[in-house]
Amino acid sequence: MATSSTSHAISFFSSSIFLTSPQQNPKFLSILKTLSHSVTKTLTIHSEAATLSILSFEGEKIGETHLDLKTAPPETPRAVLHRGIITDQQNKRRGTASTLTRGEVRGGGKKPYPQKKTGRARRGSQRTPLRPGGGVIFGPKPMDWSIKINRKEKRFAISTALSSAAVNAIIVEDFSDKFDEPKTKDFIAAMKRWGIDPKEKSMFLFTEVSDNVRLSSWNIRMLKLLTPRTLNLFDILNSDNLVFTQQAVDYLNRMYGIDYEGGEAEDEDKVEEAEGDEADESYDAAEQ
Repeated sequence: MATSSTSHAISFFSSSIFLTSPQQNPKFLSILKTLSHSVTKTLTIHSEAATLSILSFEGEKIGETHLDLKTAPPETPRAVLHRGIITDQQNKRRGTASTLTRGEVRGGGKKPYPQKKTGRARRGSQRTPLRPGGGVIFGPKPMDWSIKINRKEKRFAISTALSSAAVNAIIVEDFSDKFDEPKTKDFIAAMKRWGIDPKEKSMFLFTEVSDNVRLSSWNIRMLKLLTPRTLNLFDILNSDNLVFTQQAVDYLNRMYGIDYEGGEAEDEDKVEEAEGDEADESYDAAEQ
């Protein structure tokens, strides 16, 4: 769309305004340059590669890896992230708040007192909003707060947030087999060896979380363990430290990299739909 509009604008300028050739009119050349610059600026999608060190469970450097994700141009990431985070927060609203109007409040069918000869203001019902227990004026009613966002736009917001937070990202080896039993003390000690303060907000991204790792981090209040299914924009932006395993980095490069062409996200949606159908069938069978 942008390229076609540019060509129309160029033909318009050349036919109706500038009757001379471009070599004889420097203003025409400057407008062409401005139009082409604006088109390339809006259609460009960057891919920034960050080199990160891989740490062992003991905190020693054992290698390097790359995080190569799609990012928005320097002029637009604020708008992309803002739309993504507003969509996530607004779609979490249940919208079940409700109040009663004066027509829905119980009682009030009888006139409280006579219209005249009382010296008081006339009143026809006890359900008026002016009295305690009456209806509510313009109170909340159940409504749907959800807004729509394109799947590609949401993925673009997540990849941009991950790229911007790569400065504080730490890559560690898979340490699921390091915990023979759930122990919070060992998990906190490992975080300190990696240079992470347990009192700061930290987000760990695993492809799979073992039970011992999950239970070991259960009592760390500022820590969140996420998987690809629960990865979200708010937790990325709200964290001071990001910790990835090597398998998680490979997943991010595959799903949010510049070479992604689609496929796995649709497969995940089909799996969720199938699981939902199976749950409904089992519930119906249990009722019968």
